[in-house]
Amino acid sequence: MKKIGLMLLTAALLFACTENHSDANLQITGNIKGLKQGRLYIKRIVDTSMVTIDSIIVNGNPKFESHIKIESPEMLYLILDRGQTNSIDDRLPFFAEPGKMRIESSIDRFYAGAKITGSENQKIYDEFLKIKNRFTEKNMELVQKNIEATKNGNIKQLDSIIEQNEQLIKKRYRVTANFALNHAKYEVAPYVALSEIYDANIRYLDTIRKSMTPEVANSHYGKMLTKFVEDRKKEEAAHIK
Repeated sequence: MKKIGLMLLTAALLFACTENHSDANLQITGNIKGLKQGRLYIKRIVDTSMVTIDSIIVNGNPKFESHIKIESPEMLYLILDRGQTNSIDDRLPFFAEPGKMRIESSIDRFYAGAKITGSENQKIYDEFLKIKNRFTEKNMELVQKNIEATKNGNIKQLDSIIEQNEQLIKKRYRVTANFALNHAKYEVAPYVALSEIYDANIRYLDTIRKSMTPEVANSHYGKMLTKFVEDRKKEEAAHIK
């Protein structure tokens, strides 16, 4: 009887797993090299809070697998809980989309050394990050020059740095808007618009909104961008009155 009970329990557990995965449309597999013990969380942002949609216990085996359901492509976060070890390198954003994705990383370079495959939106977002990093590096150069000019009391150089910084910001907004326009058939376009240039001239954002394909416009970020643009227009119209 005991043996039959165990068999029934095992069958029930297997059925429960199958049932949990039945509506999943995204399979995530991965390997975190060097991770022997800890917990991985897959989270999404709801309003302004991080909400856990799956958690995985790692105990000796650095490989993991998750099956989840997403309504449309969206930015998710793989969070590494190292236990007692504190680290700022514990959050890995990835642009999830239905299908099969794979995440390869290591405990030493969890974010910086990550390789994410299986998502076209992620591939495009990686291209954007390279562009963004170039602007970040240029901005850091200006910050360093500003520090040196302040120490030396070089007013003329400080004025030049301020002008360069203003031009850099304008160029970053223009390049980001063009990037979103050039990739308007992907959900990454409205995401980039909302996360990077939400305070840009409403004409830029409205042009991106109008350029979205029907599928993208009906996606999570597409709907968010449409509502955001509409709200901005109402606010600006109210100020004019």
